[in-house]
Amino acid sequence: MRCPPPKQGTPRIPTPRTSSRCCVIPSCVKLRIRNATRNALLADAADIADTPGKRRTGLLKRTSLERGDGLLITPCEGIHSFGMKFAFDALFLSRDRKVLKVRASMPRGRISLCLPAHSVLELPAGTAAETGTLAGDQLEWEKYE
Repeated sequence: MRCPPPKQGTPRIPTPRTSSRCCVIPSCVKLRIRNATRNALLADAADIADTPGKRRTGLLKRTSLERGDGLLITPCEGIHSFGMKFAFDALFLSRDRKVLKVRASMPRGRISLCLPAHSVLELPAGTAAETGTLAGDQLEWEKYE
């Protein structure tokens, strides 16, 4: 259905053209993520999955996740590891970056949900245990190129 044309004399308001990249952080942008509660670095080069395509793919195309790497999936309240080649830690986060749930060393072929979550941070297996990250911890992050 098309919108009717504006009435005679109605001022036209120019609108910027939108594209598929609207509101998307470029892929060269990384996150440095820190557990503020425990003063521990969780990732120093985390990628951001904030588009439907990036969220759908997640870590599926990777063969491993190195220390310091990670993937922040937003918005997200559930993940799976079908087709994954490695185990990983998953931190379910609230909108204010508080850890709601920790799924440590999630093996292949599993599903994990946390319905109140706003996003999920996927990290190398063992990162949560090494840093002592628990539900209730507060995370902080900064973007850089």
